[in-house]
Amino acid sequence: MKLGVPKETKSNENRVALTPEAVRELVKKGFAVLVEKGAGLPAFFSDEAYLQAGAELAPAAADLYSVANVVLKVHAPTLAEIAAMKPGAVLLSFLWPTVNPALVSACCRAGISVFAVEAIPRISRAQRMDALSSQANLGGYKAVLLAANALGKLLPMMTTAAGTIRPAKVVIFGAGVAGLQAIATARRLGAVVEVTDIRPETKEQVESLGGKFIQVQGDESIRVEGGYVKAVSEEFLKRQQELVSRHVREADIVITTALIPGRPAPRLVTEEMVRSMRLGSVIVDMAVEQGGNVAGSELDRTVVKHGVTIIGQGNLPSLLPLNASDLYARNLSAFLLHLAGPEGFKWELAEEITKGSLIIHQGRPVHPSVAQMTTS
Repeated sequence: MKLGVPKETKSNENRVALTPEAVRELVKKGFAVLVEKGAGLPAFFSDEAYLQAGAELAPAAADLYSVANVVLKVHAPTLAEIAAMKPGAVLLSFLWPTVNPALVSACCRAGISVFAVEAIPRISRAQRMDALSSQANLGGYKAVLLAANALGKLLPMMTTAAGTIRPAKVVIFGAGVAGLQAIATARRLGAVVEVTDIRPETKEQVESLGGKFIQVQGDESIRVEGGYVKAVSEEFLKRQQELVSRHVREADIVITTALIPGRPAPRLVTEEMVRSMRLGSVIVDMAVEQGGNVAGSELDRTVVKHGVTIIGQGNLPSLLPLNASDLYARNLSAFLLHLAGPEGFKWELAEEITKGSLIIHQGRPVHPSVAQMTTS
């Protein structure tokens, strides 16, 4: 079975789906791997490294798509990429099908099968496949560094002959994987960290990392599935804003990480809250690609509103492409080896990981999230 690794086509994407190390392991297991020339260069992996690992090089994407039985990508393919795939081919990538219905229809028309890595169930035996967590972990780290770089003051307390500099205060919305890494990074840099999360069970994790937990009384509207918040009421979000607004007003840095899969990101920081912050404060909106948690944030732009710098950098893991590609390749390799061997896919449609992540099977939408979509 031939695996194809094309260049990523999304703007500002530096990651690659397989690293030379991952290629070497897959070749040892009997897979043939075809990598588009230059695919790894943005992540600092040379074509020569792929050749030494046992891969073949494709001069262009069209040469790869015409022969690959399995296409491995980071981002969802474009409509043109889908049309170039072989009928019966299998795609493994991030897809977000509920917000990309045109891609779902195109995959169905192309007669391919699609596994979405973001849909892999969060169960213990799938931890090695959890690309969402591996990438969010890097994003949380990078968000703190971007904020620290934009802030016009130190993060740690410093005692000098001229007096003591007080530590910076960081407020983080969300104690998921990204939020927890942001807490750890900000604490390592010496900041005082306060954290709010609608899940009270995260309090212990926050405090174990040295953060202070801002607890908001929950209600029956909060629904958590597989570690993700699936639903929350407007009334709860209002109460959260009222309680947290004082902490935001006193913060030097605010980092927001809240996402609801398949839905726009909840608005957590209002324009009034931004206006209340001190001049020179910094906000990093990690949810900006899904609409943003912060009023005034703009995708892939850094703007100043009411004297506050708002960083809307999308795709933070791409700013650490070597590590991000390495982790993603390990996730994807483990996922592939669970689903298939060198001779082909197992197609165990009732198996939990397969059932949870298989979106389209041989041109037919099968996942509950897309089963009602038409292919026209």
